[in-house]
Amino acid sequence: MPLPNRVGPDGTLFADPARGTFYGNRGGRFHDPATHAVPTRIQASRQWLCCVLSFKGRRHAVWGRGYTGLFFCDEVTALAAGHRPCMECRRQDALAYRAALMRGLGLERAPPFPEIDRILDAERRTGRTKRMHRLPAERLPDGAMLRCDDATVFLALRGTCALRWSPGGYTGRRERPTGTVTVLTPPATLAALEQGYRPQWHPSAQAFGAA
Repeated sequence: MPLPNRVGPDGTLFADPARGTFYGNRGGRFHDPATHAVPTRIQASRQWLCCVLSFKGRRHAVWGRGYTGLFFCDEVTALAAGHRPCMECRRQDALAYRAALMRGLGLERAPPFPEIDRILDAERRTGRTKRMHRLPAERLPDGAMLRCDDATVFLALRGTCALRWSPGGYTGRRERPTGTVTVLTPPATLAALEQGYRPQWHPSAQAFGAA
C-alpha cells in the first residue's frame, strides 16, 4: 500500500501509486513512523523544500525515523503547495528562483533563504489551512496553479490553455480562464514565475503544447 506522502497542489497529503518526478520535505519529521497515518501536523518547520529524487547516492528510509519525505507530481505542483527549490540538491534552481523572486518583489538585496521561507509560510497557510488568493487570471504567469469551484479539480496555466492536474500527470486541457480565479501558488512564487523562473513540468504536459 502506498504511504500518504504524495502532495497535492493544495498542500494536502494523500496516498497514491504515482511516485511523481520530485521529492521534498518540510524541515524535519512530522509523521508517526509507527502508524504511517496521515499526519495531524502539516510541517516540522517553515523550510518546505522541493528536491530531486536522487542525490549523491544517498539512501533514506521513507517515513522511518528520519524526516518526513514527500513526493510531487512535478515542480509546478510543489510550488503551488508552497515549497521552493532546495539549495543543496538543486543549487542552480534555488539561486535562479531567489533571483527571480528578488526582481519580482522589488528587493534591493538577495534575501537569505530563511527569510524567503518566512515569506512563503505567511502566504501558503493560515494555521493548518491552505491559504488561497483571489487574483485576475489575465495577470497570472505560466506555472500558476488554480483551484476550480469543484475543490477537487486543479488547473495549471500553460501557454494558451489550462491543464487538468492529477497525481500521475496532466490529463486534459481547457481554455485559459478569464476573470477572477482562486490561486494556490503563493504570490511570492508567482512573482518569481513572472520574472522568468521556469519550473519543471511533468512530461505529460508536453502532449498539450509548449509553455
